[in-house]
Amino acid sequence: MPKKTGPLFYLFLAGFLIVILFPFLWEASTAFKPPGELFGEKAFTPIPEEPTLENFKRVFTQRPFASYLWNSTVVAVATTLYCVFIAAIAAYAIARLRFRGKSIVLGVVLAASMFPQIATISPIFLFMQNAGLTNSYLGLIIPYTTFALPLAMWNLTAFFRKIPFELEEAAKIDGATTMQTFWKVIFPLAVPGTFTTAILVFIAAWNEFFFALTINTDEGMKTVPVGIALFQGRYSIPWGGNLSGISHRNPSIGDHGPPVPAADCLRADLRRCQGIIRPSILPP
Repeated sequence: MPKKTGPLFYLFLAGFLIVILFPFLWEASTAFKPPGELFGEKAFTPIPEEPTLENFKRVFTQRPFASYLWNSTVVAVATTLYCVFIAAIAAYAIARLRFRGKSIVLGVVLAASMFPQIATISPIFLFMQNAGLTNSYLGLIIPYTTFALPLAMWNLTAFFRKIPFELEEAAKIDGATTMQTFWKVIFPLAVPGTFTTAILVFIAAWNEFFFALTINTDEGMKTVPVGIALFQGRYSIPWGGNLSGISHRNPSIGDHGPPVPAADCLRADLRRCQGIIRPSILPP
């Protein structure tokens, strides 16, 4: 007879949910507060006394936030579709086919994602600028695959290995080719894992900050994380506008990127290095 769940479990679950959801609830509450309630005695009131939509209006009127949303959506969706398609075929070969060096291939792919972004941003930036891909969607989609594709391949390989090999053998007995077996038998069974992988890749591409800040510098080509980071003024921080923008941005729990001055310094260093290597590219 299964043991019934006691009330302590539900109390623990309720407390756990409150702790997890509290930052998002506070974020939503602050987004509706006027500037007078962001500081002082009313700063810690959970419900605004005079709720307003002015913060949301300023986000879309004072900044091209709609363009930020569109850019993030295009880059994240394109990165997800490309990575899941390529990773599905590669993961099927690694998980289901027999050939030498499968572990080495998977290890090399994972090793490529172990390099920190700060170590790869310089050559990637120089390549994108020489190829004329800065301030473009493709200029972000290409470097995003460097961390999204290994993640997708690793997840899908684990899902494909759990599918019984007897189904694949039965399809081959009926005369199906390798690709027919993959698309008509294996891939439909791995749809839950594929959707899980697509969600993870989309979130990673949506929340990426460093490449987006360095490669796309035009105001109309910035993504949502970069746009929100640049809401900060010289002498003040518009907390209401920031949190109203973040409420549009966050599809998951994720950091909001490194400080903007650090990335600006890095971009300046890259330009100085490029001036030394090829002085004709940039004006003095």
